[in-house]
Amino acid sequence: MASYYPPTSFHFKVEFLGVDGMNSDTEHRFQEVTGLSYEIETEELREGGENRFSYKLPKRTKYPNLILKRGLLSDTALLAWFKSAANTYYAVVVYDFKPADILITLLDESDQPVAIWNVVQAYPLKCATSDFKSTDNSIVVETVEFAYQYFERKL
Repeated sequence: MASYYPPTSFHFKVEFLGVDGMNSDTEHRFQEVTGLSYEIETEELREGGENRFSYKLPKRTKYPNLILKRGLLSDTALLAWFKSAANTYYAVVVYDFKPADILITLLDESDQPVAIWNVVQAYPLKCATSDFKSTDNSIVVETVEFAYQYFERKL
């Protein structure tokens, strides 16, 4: 009988569906993904005459922002998509910007999917570059943050 071992978290890929130019393997490489969680908000209801407890009733599901980190790339399709979003949000001229679904795939040692999360209707909120330090010997990291409607686990 084979033993089950939980999968490792360091082998994954990130794909942007519907974003032009995001087909290259370089665009799928990220070093960190955070924000794949949810929380159900509750409302407390106190019943008259009942002092021992209160009811907690579910309201809605709340999703945090999705945060992706990778080494800095120049002239990427993701950066062009961000610029398109920024121009749409703040410019008088209307640009053709569309939110995208993001697939996050956890892979096993033979590059086969172990789990897949589909992040629905994501749009960029923030893009940041790590600090430059002359005393540090580290790579420049680009952090991108997205809002989205919800996610589904497909596998």
